[in-house]
Amino acid sequence: MRRTATGLIVLMAALFLWSGRFLDAHPAWGYLHAFAEAAMVGGLADWFAVTALFRHPLGLPIPHTAIIPENKDRIADTMAGFLRENFLTPAVVGRRMGSMNLAQAVGSYLADPKATKDSRIRAGAGELAIEVLESLDPDRLGTQVRSGIKAQLGRLEIAPLLGGMLEAMIADGRHKPLIDKIIRWAGLVLEDNEAMVRDMVHRRANAVLRFTGLDERLANSVLDGLYKLLAEVLVDPEHPLRDKIEEGLHELARGLREDPEMQERVERMKRELLENPAIGEWWQGVWERLRANLIGAIRNSDAPGRDYIGQTLGELGAALRDDERLQRQVNRFARRTAVGVATRYGDQIVRLVSETVRRWDAQTITDRVENAVGRDLQFIRINGTLVGGLVGMTIHTLDVYVI
Repeated sequence: MRRTATGLIVLMAALFLWSGRFLDAHPAWGYLHAFAEAAMVGGLADWFAVTALFRHPLGLPIPHTAIIPENKDRIADTMAGFLRENFLTPAVVGRRMGSMNLAQAVGSYLADPKATKDSRIRAGAGELAIEVLESLDPDRLGTQVRSGIKAQLGRLEIAPLLGGMLEAMIADGRHKPLIDKIIRWAGLVLEDNEAMVRDMVHRRANAVLRFTGLDERLANSVLDGLYKLLAEVLVDPEHPLRDKIEEGLHELARGLREDPEMQERVERMKRELLENPAIGEWWQGVWERLRANLIGAIRNSDAPGRDYIGQTLGELGAALRDDERLQRQVNRFARRTAVGVATRYGDQIVRLVSETVRRWDAQTITDRVENAVGRDLQFIRINGTLVGGLVGMTIHTLDVYVI
């Protein structure tokens, strides 16, 4: 564009010289001569103006030229102030974020199959997940999580909570499968400990029973009776023993909610459990295995972890796109976060912009600004050349016919 604008001035100069030779031949040559003359003046004037923004014209230290490099510090402060006053104020950020449905836009993009199938997105999400997982200090994270869980559970009264959950299960009938599992578990425990039951019967039987061998028959009868009882309770939904179990569950739920003594026992068990170092070590081992498995699944291109990331992103996008309530929550969080960043770090962001521009040397800031807007500035030179020519031709017309 610079060469085009300069070439246009050269063309006007050549046209000026060429048309000057034919001024006496016809009056029309006068209009062309005036147009070329004024176009040269306009083009040179705008060349000087545009050049003066970035450097000294022809290398001459003319006052008020090389404006941008000579005033780069003031430009930096002005840019920073403009950014602070017009973009990084909490009111402006809140208003802009309030007019955007960021969650829906992100959701629509992620829900697009082309986006979730894009290997770059999946790779980027996978690498980000790996970096986050690897950057977590295992010992420090484990300590923090243990401390956080311990503090939260320490403040939580779990007895009334357990009582309420148990009552809700009984009211919805969800306790019945639990009773069945307890009966089956009791049968398996009895089967695994038949020898212990027989030994107990033998030791409690008198000498006569042992001498006659009736203790063995008695032990068999006890075991058979227990197996039969468990089988009857399991297959009969109306068995009286089930009513006794439900009655006991009701009493347990009521005690957990209302009995201070039972609540204190539960709280004491909770505190002993939280103070047990084995719980912390168990959590540490669970976390390390989970983290290693996640990293391995993501890094392995053949593992389902890669596809799982894409599917998860797609499901998340669909939820953000379709759920208005979730959109409001996410948008509210994003707006509060942006306003908080503008409030807390707005001055630091502005200072970063100002200091960065100040550190640029004169040539750097000149090149960057000129590369950003230089093309439009060259259009100013072209327009100045053409407009100047039209003005010159208009003045020539007025001089011929009016003055």
